Amino acid sequence: MLFKREEIDFDALLDILQTPSGLMESAIGVLCVFIAFYLARFAFKQFFDHNPERYERFLPYVGFRLVLPVAAQALVMLSRSAWVHLLHERAMVLHLLSAMLFWLTLIRLCCAVVRQALPKGRFERHTEHFLATVLWLGFVSWAIGFDMVVIEWLESMSFSVGKTRLNMLTILNGLLWVSIIVMVALWVSRLIESRLLNLKQLDPSLRIVMAKLTRTILLVLVVLIALPVVGIDLTVLSMFASAMVFGLSFGMQKIASNFVSGFIILLDHSIRIGDRLMVENRVGYVTKMTSRYVVLKGADGTEALIPNDVLMTNTVVNQSYSDKSMWTSLPVSVAYGTDLDKALALLQQAASTQQRIVQDPAPRGFVTLFADSSINLELGFWVADPENGFMGLKSDLNMAIWRLFQQHGIQMPFPQREIRILNDKPQD
Repeated sequence: MLFKREEIDFDALLDILQTPSGLMESAIGVLCVFIAFYLARFAFKQFFDHNPERYERFLPYVGFRLVLPVAAQALVMLSRSAWVHLLHERAMVLHLLSAMLFWLTLIRLCCAVVRQALPKGRFERHTEHFLATVLWLGFVSWAIGFDMVVIEWLESMSFSVGKTRLNMLTILNGLLWVSIIVMVALWVSRLIESRLLNLKQLDPSLRIVMAKLTRTILLVLVVLIALPVVGIDLTVLSMFASAMVFGLSFGMQKIASNFVSGFIILLDHSIRIGDRLMVENRVGYVTKMTSRYVVLKGADGTEALIPNDVLMTNTVVNQSYSDKSMWTSLPVSVAYGTDLDKALALLQQAASTQQRIVQDPAPRGFVTLFADSSINLELGFWVADPENGFMGLKSDLNMAIWRLFQQHGIQMPFPQREIRILNDKPQD
């Protein structure tokens, strides 16, 4: 079970595997692993196949994960003992395989404990299996000395960039460290951003600005930290800055304009999350603000991505800039001969029954037109929550007006035409 790397290297292992005893040990080891695999399959069918809820419990799950490596190691150790007792020689391949299975047991146990300790959904079972496999393969490559072979092979693949000599090992090492630093920075930025967005005492626009500034600062720090780690001098940033300025002067004007416009919009509070906007005959509510665009969600559920520079250079109607309440009206027609004062009072009474309609200022009815077949009225009112739509409210209001008009005998007209025959005598 205990294994020292100095006991065997990759070349020595290859030499052992070419001998009859080495091949025999390998075959015995493979047979032990196959037997353990079928034991694990049997345990799953026996305990989990008809009771899948056990798979979600910690102890049954860990026990199942350890069946394969523990059973395989027990069989390998028994085989190694029998080999030494019968042949009186050391079973190097079985000894190495026993150490690998021992570390596979520890790695699976640790990964299962970590998965159980983290909140549900943060560390999925597939991720756990992948991580355990990668860690175990890393140990195997270290144990047999294969990592030194890979390192020497990567170092042999070298090339020159100017006066600098690079090899694949340096490049992969740099990519690894940059990826780790970037992932940590993005995780920290998401954590800080979630905390900032949950601070209800701050203005929503200010929270978004602080979150975006935090992410930008962290990304700049990532560059400043990652470049020295991979062996790149920070003086190359001057060349990078020159290239960026050159790019901004040509193909990146729109990107820079949207980025700057986004910060200006957030800082001057002209547009906020939840505002009702009219942009180029499109009406919707702001649901998300990014450094490049604003998401405008319409009443039909469609979402338009409006670039920030469009909001800066074009006329934008913010229907909820100082007050989210919105005025609208409802047309109603009554017949000639109707008591208009009574009809207008009934319109206001119907509006007073709707909770979504603001009562201060109070709804008011208007006489708008003496038409051919009717007198046209209009009920104007303020809606407290326009984000919930108008169709349902107007339907309820029409029903209330209909009932009140029916109760008080007020008729709603329909188009009528009167035909007169001036000469009804037949001609000879």
